[in-house]
Amino acid sequence: MSLRHKLGIDAPVAYVFLGRIANIVGSTGTVLLIARTLTPVEQGYYYTLLSLVALQIVFELGFSFVIQQLAAHESVHLRFGKHGAMDGTTSAQARLASVLRLSMRWYTVAAVGMVVLIAPLGSLFFAHHAAEHVQVDWRGPWLCAICASAFSLWCMPFYAFLEGCGQVRAVAALRLRQALASTALAWTALLLHHGLYAPALVIAAQIAVGLLFLFGNRRLLLALLRVPLQDNAVRWRADVWPFQWRIAISWMCTYFTMQVFVPILFALRGAVEAGQMGMSLSITGYMTVLALSWTSTKATPFGNLIARGELHALDQLFQRSMRQSLGAFAALACTVCLGAAALPAFAPHLAARMLPAHLLAVLALGAGANCAVQCMATLLRSFKREPFLVLSLAAAAVTLSLGSLAATRWGTAGAVFSYLTAMGGVALPSAWTILRRERRSYLARIAATGKANQYPHALPIDWESETAPFLTPEEVQPQI
Repeated sequence: MSLRHKLGIDAPVAYVFLGRIANIVGSTGTVLLIARTLTPVEQGYYYTLLSLVALQIVFELGFSFVIQQLAAHESVHLRFGKHGAMDGTTSAQARLASVLRLSMRWYTVAAVGMVVLIAPLGSLFFAHHAAEHVQVDWRGPWLCAICASAFSLWCMPFYAFLEGCGQVRAVAALRLRQALASTALAWTALLLHHGLYAPALVIAAQIAVGLLFLFGNRRLLLALLRVPLQDNAVRWRADVWPFQWRIAISWMCTYFTMQVFVPILFALRGAVEAGQMGMSLSITGYMTVLALSWTSTKATPFGNLIARGELHALDQLFQRSMRQSLGAFAALACTVCLGAAALPAFAPHLAARMLPAHLLAVLALGAGANCAVQCMATLLRSFKREPFLVLSLAAAAVTLSLGSLAATRWGTAGAVFSYLTAMGGVALPSAWTILRRERRSYLARIAATGKANQYPHALPIDWESETAPFLTPEEVQPQI
């Protein structure tokens, strides 16, 4: 067995890992450029602007994951050719096509709503808290960023849909190209001393690369849009809403457990502390998404295995990917914390823009707990259910209430320990309990009904294949 296979680095993981490495390299360069080209106050505006743009989560409502799982479950009945041809029953094609059309309608409304609601609210927030920093020109960067973010939101369902249909490797490669393009534009903006426009340019680069990707898949997408639905469509109220409303609430709670600290500190403690927290959160955030490369790329295989009833293979795949994700996070966290401890001796100006090393270590502990929770959530949500609803609400409530109180008195230290309490003290033990309960429940039902394989004649898929994203029956070999 090769080293690459032992480490679980298949083609999708490799592309996602490289894409996130590119993001980390880009983020590191961006951090250095921010420290060089922006004042501490402008840095606070920069990260607060990013946090407000992240309200996209509230409008996206986790529907991209729902779409991915719907497509993964429905596409097991179909075989795809390289040029958009579909081999399968009319009803199977209609159900998959209805998923695409439903997602397009949802995201069009969400994108418009985001511009209409968030643009004026963000302007009011900055105007209210900017009285003592009138020299910072935030209006143009804010409007550009929110408009670009809304258009990016509109593109999201197409990526999730294609990934659910088996284009895991292709979408991962897309993310790599987006990372490279967005880094180039962000650095350009900072070098030209228009750093507050960098968030908008990052999103614009992602949109441009994404549109080229969608153009390359136009035949499949257009073919699905022409499929007559008749009575075979996926029904939103019966098939989607029971799953979506729960995951939507959990998705919104993500904002309050991750991004809300920067606006809180900006409002209560000023732009400088908000900038320190924002830069440190961006570092731990990239650590998390890099470590999750091994698990997030398995969401579509998880859905396919569940649809086929192959629970033993599912369990093995999940345990292996979670071990790999947590191992990668531990290695990254140790490296980053050691580097932060040494940074004041070598780059005191940069160290002053971040949290002290001991607070960064506490923040990393909270991020590690969050990484483990996200691994478990990816598996359980692949059953088209959301068992983490109450957990998400509790973690968000603890973060928001405790964070607001602690930040008022202790600043960034209070915010950091609030995050660790919410993630390590509430979310992680609750998630582990839910995982054990849900796994026992589902396996018991499988044993009781004797449903060993719901689709014994479904096409086996090699998820580690280096071949084309859509595979014909002659090109695939059983792997799982």
